[in-house]
Amino acid sequence: MDKEAIIESNIQDLKARKQKLVRVSVKGGIISPGDLLKVIEVSNKLGNKYVHFGSRQDILFPSTQYTQEQLNEILVPIQADYYFSEEEYQNIMSSYVALDVMPNKQWLAPHIYHYILESFDYQPRLKVNLVDPSQSLVPLFTGNVNFIASSIPDYWYLYLRLDQFSTKPWRMPHLIYGLDIARISKAIEEIVYTESFDNYVELYQKINERVKVHTQDIKEDLVYPAANFPYYEGMNRIEEGKYWLGLYWRNNKFNSNFLKELCKLCLETKIGKISLTPWKSFIVHGILEKDRFAWEKLLGKFGINMRHSSLELNWHLPVLDEEALELKNYLVRVLDQQDISTYGLTFTVNTQGDVVLFTSVVIEKNPRQSINEPDTYNILYSKDFNPNLSEYFYYAKNIHTEIIPPLLIELSRMYYDQLESPENTLDQSAYSKEVPKAKLIFQCTNCMTIYDEDFGDELAGIAKGVPFAQLPPNYTCSLCGSPKSSFRQVT
Repeated sequence: MDKEAIIESNIQDLKARKQKLVRVSVKGGIISPGDLLKVIEVSNKLGNKYVHFGSRQDILFPSTQYTQEQLNEILVPIQADYYFSEEEYQNIMSSYVALDVMPNKQWLAPHIYHYILESFDYQPRLKVNLVDPSQSLVPLFTGNVNFIASSIPDYWYLYLRLDQFSTKPWRMPHLIYGLDIARISKAIEEIVYTESFDNYVELYQKINERVKVHTQDIKEDLVYPAANFPYYEGMNRIEEGKYWLGLYWRNNKFNSNFLKELCKLCLETKIGKISLTPWKSFIVHGILEKDRFAWEKLLGKFGINMRHSSLELNWHLPVLDEEALELKNYLVRVLDQQDISTYGLTFTVNTQGDVVLFTSVVIEKNPRQSINEPDTYNILYSKDFNPNLSEYFYYAKNIHTEIIPPLLIELSRMYYDQLESPENTLDQSAYSKEVPKAKLIFQCTNCMTIYDEDFGDELAGIAKGVPFAQLPPNYTCSLCGSPKSSFRQVT
């Protein structure tokens, strides 16, 4: 079989895998427990014991044994929200899930997200992102139409990223008013699919001709978030004695029976929203102190593990890609045996060739030249290890599997070295103004909570800029209550 035939075979296999999945659109990654119950019940009718979460905060499950006619009948309960062809429609992503988990712009409250999402009266074919740049849990530029919150309340940067032009996003010359986001998104989509243009400037001119929206001049450039990826798992205390709960499954197979019980507990305890992350996980916001025992009992009943390390959590893999999952598991095992810290770094295993990159490091599989040829990979890393900069460099090419771990160790050291160099550090406006040349980060060995002096510990009354060594002797982990002695240095 020649090279072209092998590549075509890989493409057809990829298309076949996509067609076997029902994709449920979850606007902004926000779903009510009642609606999630409906989705799970539909998945069960198709013979599935699990559901999967996608990179665009959608829900996916297989439908291989049914004709399209049978499938349409089974999907009636969620008919208004599901779509079957990935190429036809796309989910709207948002950073709503990062509320309470990471810093955010004060004006970007939950009702702002809800209002904008509800104003979309059509199912987009282009990928639309609504993202707060203060957080790093949800990537900024993985959409075709990317709205990034500015420092001016209710106004957003608009970055376009169309495949026919460039992988780098292009910024519109004005800020867009939040109430106009759906209108301008629809206009952009109509132009992209019905008219011709040669560059972004021509597209911008056509947008102005088609729709009039409220704008403001851009007075300052967008400040990208530092590549400080959050720990998004476990029961975490927030203000007013409430908690958020982050749950992750290693194989992205979320057990239907557990999810049903979780949704019922949400309804019993008056929790109205569940948020999906782009990392094949989800977060429950607003758990009350009085209900914490019920949640712990539920997790214990199903044997839910909430103590994965960042080395395990910070990976993006395509859904139902067993090859990528197997490689990831191998790399995690090897790196764990070496006691390597990857805190702050994120990884992608790309075996399919069409994955939108949004991690610090990418392990990219090369197409085989022949069937008997062993697999080879390329390793790439993003500029300043910040994937939001949308610029990647090759670190190694055409390497075999066993060579990947030592190269990732080299990259992790390279990452920490550049953090220590003031001329190479990312914008520090989100941190304290006096940044030490060699910052030390400590991690709780019991719950993996990070103490970073740039953020301090608001729940414990520790201000930003306080080094770990200067914490009082009676300091305890704000999440699990472990003493100061339980923390170990990770950088």
